[in-house]
Amino acid sequence: MESMEDDSLDTKDDHNHNCCASSSSKVRTYLRNQLSGVATVPQPACPLVPGIEPGTRRRKLWSGSTGGSKFMDSDSGSESSEVSETDCTAPPAAVEGKFSLESTSKFLLNAMAVEDYRKNHWPNLEKAIDRLLIQNPTDHISVSYAQIYSYVYKCVCQQHSELLYNDLIMKLTNHLQQVSTHLQASPPEDFIENFNVALTQYTASLQCIVPVFMYLNKFYIESKLNRDLREDLMKLFADYVAEIHVNTLMPLLIKAHSMPFQVQPSTMASVVKGLYSLRPDWAKLAPALFSGFIPQINPPAVESLLPDYAAHDQKLQLDLSMNGFPRGDQSRKRASEDS
Repeated sequence: MESMEDDSLDTKDDHNHNCCASSSSKVRTYLRNQLSGVATVPQPACPLVPGIEPGTRRRKLWSGSTGGSKFMDSDSGSESSEVSETDCTAPPAAVEGKFSLESTSKFLLNAMAVEDYRKNHWPNLEKAIDRLLIQNPTDHISVSYAQIYSYVYKCVCQQHSELLYNDLIMKLTNHLQQVSTHLQASPPEDFIENFNVALTQYTASLQCIVPVFMYLNKFYIESKLNRDLREDLMKLFADYVAEIHVNTLMPLLIKAHSMPFQVQPSTMASVVKGLYSLRPDWAKLAPALFSGFIPQINPPAVESLLPDYAAHDQKLQLDLSMNGFPRGDQSRKRASEDS
């Protein structure tokens, strides 16, 4: 009887063509709910729209002139939000199709942005990096730093930070591999000088490359990778150049250090300090060599070893005098005021 009674609920349209139940059906529904003790909640005429929370005030749909549907507050008559008809009447498959269409459009936009990066941004940056890498410290190369900075800024803003960082690392890695190949072909008598040129030139290039990639360093390398761009790029030189040739370079440095002025002192200091900045552990390979250019390499002095320190200084003075560096004419030394 109840099912037949449910089916017999009559409905009618109001003057706005909205479907609503008759007053008699409402009364029967109310009485049946009271008798059964179960409270039912009336289902909305339109499914809830994602992102719109149901309010405390009753709302109803009304048809607008544009063909869409708008929610109106029944007590105030103010417009709340606008929803298209398809959002209310479309089946779940149609909604899923809408989301898939949006996902496809986002994918296409991302693909277009990557293509623009590959065709425009990175080629211009690569050309500028090439010019900065091959320059000598004394040469002046006309490079628009403002333009490079602008390209880097756009790449970071367009969410290409990871792509730009990987391309930069790969570019400098390939360059350093070529530098290592050239060093391998250097003769022993020129190896120290050529290594110093490679290290000096690369360090000077980083003084220009790191500042123009400031946005990449700040918003990606430091914030997400917890590293620093300059440290990463210097580590590349240590991995692909210095570590490969350190076993060849160290005996040459020790030999040159034992024969004063065989290599320019400035070159010796630059190479030894450069090696120590790249890998401080390399100082253990030749403590006597590194202690001549890096302070506090050796352990602190011990009072019991003072005679050994004096003997070492005397031996050094003797070696210098035997190699053509006399102490000078002591007779021309100014007499003291007491004499």
